Amino acid sequence: MTASDTAAPSRLQQLRELSVVVADTGDYDAIARLRPVDCTTNPTLVKKALDLPVYAELIERELAWARTQGEAGKAAVDKAIVDEVADRLTVGVGAMLTALVPGRVSTEVDADLAHDTAATVAKARKFVAMYAERGVPREKILIKVAATWEGVEAARQLQAEGIDCNLTLIFNPTQAIACAEAGAFLISPFVGRILDWYKARGQVPATIDEDPGVKFVRGVYAEFKKRGAATVVMGASFRSAEQVLALAGCDRLTISPDLLEQLDASTGTVERCLVPVPREERTLAPVTAASFAADLAADAMASEKLAEGIAAFAKDLDALRADIAKRLA
Repeated sequence: MTASDTAAPSRLQQLRELSVVVADTGDYDAIARLRPVDCTTNPTLVKKALDLPVYAELIERELAWARTQGEAGKAAVDKAIVDEVADRLTVGVGAMLTALVPGRVSTEVDADLAHDTAATVAKARKFVAMYAERGVPREKILIKVAATWEGVEAARQLQAEGIDCNLTLIFNPTQAIACAEAGAFLISPFVGRILDWYKARGQVPATIDEDPGVKFVRGVYAEFKKRGAATVVMGASFRSAEQVLALAGCDRLTISPDLLEQLDASTGTVERCLVPVPREERTLAPVTAASFAADLAADAMASEKLAEGIAAFAKDLDALRADIAKRLA
């Protein structure tokens, strides 16, 4: 027996026994090293991937394809071609990542479509078809959509077609419930961004149990279990390992490589903090477009963070497209 055989299990090892661990990255080497069940892509991660050697062949292939499109020399300034390359790279990176994880890869629909149900549905269908062309079945992917009312309605349609969705940028209970009622496969409530909002206003929690992001996810998890909702709750956007551990037992936790490394390098007992509660038989009014809008309007934190998140994702997509255009030039 070696020393490693008798070593205490790391916190990451223990956490894996309580929650499904997802890597919040598209870093190929980090995913291969840390062995998460699922992982994610988004424009920021795809843009970073452009500089990683493991993706060099993919990038050159897609840029070469772009140069064959349209009139000679015009590919670099053709927005439609640049947008298509962004989609092809997004799916190409995602397809490579599906070979590394036993579970799913979340693939983000363009944030600038967040308030357009029809366009979101169309882009999601396109991504599913592009993955299929690369030999990746829909069961290996999640379509990530911002949880606006239009995004919720898009997810309702997509789920009915058998396309599983990850509703992201969740900051409000009504938002979360609307996603569950739409049949979303998974939601991503953002722990750290909620804390950021309160800290910016001088409201610093004294303990982890008072952390507003942690409290929010715990509340959503309990409500979903009471409702018997099948929708998976995946805590996201963590600022510290302490926040992660405070949600041990949540269905899934998507964690950055830095925090995964911290958890893997530390020991100590990890206690289950979230325990499923029994289902309660209740008569509940469904969320409507009007009640969704009213509850978001009354929640300054959620309204601001949702709008800010969409704007940030859209900016990242613009940066990816600008990088592609520059490379084509």
